[in-house]
Amino acid sequence: MSKRNSQAAKTAARERLRQERERQAKRDKIKRQVIVGCSIVGVLAIAGGISYAVVQGNKPSYWEEAKNDKLVKPANTTGTNGTTVVIGKSTAKKTLVMYEDPRCPVCAQFEETVGTTVDKDVEDGKFKLQYVGATFLDGNLGGEGSKNGLSALGAALNVSPEAFLKYKSAMYSKKWHPSEDTDKFKDDAYLIKIAQTVPELKDNKTFQNAVKNGTYDKWALVMSEKFNKDGVTGTPTLKMDGKTLTGSDGQSAPMTVADFNTALEGALKG
Repeated sequence: MSKRNSQAAKTAARERLRQERERQAKRDKIKRQVIVGCSIVGVLAIAGGISYAVVQGNKPSYWEEAKNDKLVKPANTTGTNGTTVVIGKSTAKKTLVMYEDPRCPVCAQFEETVGTTVDKDVEDGKFKLQYVGATFLDGNLGGEGSKNGLSALGAALNVSPEAFLKYKSAMYSKKWHPSEDTDKFKDDAYLIKIAQTVPELKDNKTFQNAVKNGTYDKWALVMSEKFNKDGVTGTPTLKMDGKTLTGSDGQSAPMTVADFNTALEGALKG
């Protein structure tokens, strides 16, 4: 092989190597640009995701927004913001104030054992019944069943006092009242299903629409504020003339008919 041919081969080889290095350099540059571009997009996506999460986290909940709704008072209410709910004969001289939370399991026990006695006494004119609804268990347990249940009770009260008492009794019954860790009352369909057992509410479209549309959601929140202002710390709580009715233990609400009658007799004489 001639020296010339050998030199030409080397030159050609070097040229091919140079060209390959240029092509590789271009590929590396493009690759870096793609990586940087994707990184920027990724950072923006993460930042956007974080921003969205922050916005969603700071977004008011449904019930926080409900505080700004227009207040709709149920029929058969009086007083400031319609939070005075008194049921019974006008001739009754005394009023029994009853504090209950829809999700309260002890309230359910009270209603299942003493509820019919209370309702009969109201019907007989022994006393009037003033109802004050609470929603503190939503905060203690998490959820919204107390608020939603109280709103549904407002929808029943709007139909009639009788519908209210019967619906309240059904909600607290063994068949329908959920365990405190099960937030079934947050479900409008479940509340309407319970109402189907109450003659005044069965297939009642006005009641059903009020539950579905949250017509009395703001009222439920205002009623709950009344409970808080009254300084009551637990449910059920019964008061007459400002004095708390208790069972044989002298502390908790009377949970048997006998204890209730004894406490009531003393309160009516007081």
